[in-house]
Amino acid sequence: MYQHSRLNSDLNFFQKIKNLDFILLFCLIILSTLSFFIMYSTDGGELLYHSKSHLTKLITFFILMLVISFFNIKFWHLISYFLYGIIILLLIWVSFYGIKVSGSQRWINLYLLVLQPSELMKIAIILCLAKYYHRLSTEKVNSFINISIPLTLIVIPIIFVLSQPDLGTSILIATSGLIILWLGGVKIKYFFISFITFLISLPFIITYLEPYQKLRILTFLDPDRDPLGAGYQIIQSKIAIGSGGLSGKGFLQGTQSYLDFLPEKHTDFIFTLFSEEFGFVGSVGLLLLYTIIIIRIIQIGAISRSSFARMFCFGFAFAIFIYITVNLSMVLGLLPIVGSPLPIMSYGGSSMLATMIGFGIVLSAKVHSQQTIA
Repeated sequence: MYQHSRLNSDLNFFQKIKNLDFILLFCLIILSTLSFFIMYSTDGGELLYHSKSHLTKLITFFILMLVISFFNIKFWHLISYFLYGIIILLLIWVSFYGIKVSGSQRWINLYLLVLQPSELMKIAIILCLAKYYHRLSTEKVNSFINISIPLTLIVIPIIFVLSQPDLGTSILIATSGLIILWLGGVKIKYFFISFITFLISLPFIITYLEPYQKLRILTFLDPDRDPLGAGYQIIQSKIAIGSGGLSGKGFLQGTQSYLDFLPEKHTDFIFTLFSEEFGFVGSVGLLLLYTIIIIRIIQIGAISRSSFARMFCFGFAFAIFIYITVNLSMVLGLLPIVGSPLPIMSYGGSSMLATMIGFGIVLSAKVHSQQTIA
């Protein structure tokens, strides 16, 4: 075993290239290409700010993903807690000195990139908890201390993110963390108890929501209560998706989008524009592409010798599934609008950066799939 691990950790550049998962890479290239063209569409068929910026980030972060994949998976295991700590410090910094936009204080201006640390926490929490459970024996998983510590690691960033305020990202961080707890072997009864506790405390939690967050919930329950105000976005989203029909109106032919009936079409509502232009067939094709990507991540995890790599891949696959589900449910009116981008497709540097880092670590797990971690 030692010799096998040693050989895997000493892979040269060409061996690492050979060990890359080309199926996953091919799917990500297709998704990135679709992402650029749909962003080009949001700019009215011209290479303007959003499409230029999106293309630059796609290329830059794709290269970063490949660089990350060449690092031994042991490296990511080694720095997991450190990364978590750094992002916690960034969240604290944002609370005091962050950029404030539309009442939310979530960003740090790094000049080359306006960074949203809460997006990076989606990946950091998976890394951190994957390391925590890496060497934890099954007999100890459900002890009080070994449930309390992971829950504390999840709650700390959520407190900072909620204070920004950013309910959507808080929910996604919590979901990502709870997925790892489940994968780590925490008994289902504890999740059930937590869920019941959440339901009981829900009226109390609602009293602490911001006015705009309460309005989003009311709008979700009845979009027609304010069709020209709070309900306008979701009503127009449904109209655009429905107007796409079976095969769509065609590339650059989306009337709801081009006549500016649909606000924020380049960010969280990018699927609405895609569905209007490419219809039901195109939407199903996009979902199939995401499905292949998720399955491939799970397969990479399944062949990894280290439990850390395996748990990260499984956790990241589930997280991507949750991000997609929440985004699509949101634009279809099945969930309140919570600000959840569609992975790689939506415009946004921090979200894409976090996603590409996640894919880079998955590829690292594939390149070093025979690597064991003590």
